[in-house]
Amino acid sequence: MRKTAMLGAASCAALVLALAGAPAAQASEINDAETLQSMEACELPGRSGFKFALWYNSGQGGAFRNMHYAVYNFDALRPGDGHDHPLKFCLEGASSPWPGSLQRVKNNAASGENFHYKYKARVYFKSGYKGAQDWMAPYQHIDQFRSVYNENASFQFTT
Repeated sequence: MRKTAMLGAASCAALVLALAGAPAAQASEINDAETLQSMEACELPGRSGFKFALWYNSGQGGAFRNMHYAVYNFDALRPGDGHDHPLKFCLEGASSPWPGSLQRVKNNAASGENFHYKYKARVYFKSGYKGAQDWMAPYQHIDQFRSVYNENASFQFTT
């Protein structure tokens, strides 16, 4: 009986350790799912509940994509279905799609705007928030990225 109780305690400890890591992974999957599937992602920038937007063209032109959470890799969002999904620009302009509609965001964004009142928005050259970056203060936009123009792979808000 003592051996069973010890095995049970060890199993419980392993379960607790496994579950301790789960919330972060689940949060990431939930954030990626919302980034990919929420209607807010394609609402007009500034009117969306998502507080950051990237545009396909310079000067906030062409197709856009709103984001609310950090995106580790624009080509590999993981919404919990076991697959990587690329982030794409929204389909806008029904009879004549805007330039960039449904194109991948990774390495295709030319400009951006931060609608957040408190946090800086950073767009990075490499996945994983690495490499050269352009950043925007709250309520700032960049008409044409200097460091990550059409070479961008991740995004996050920072203080």
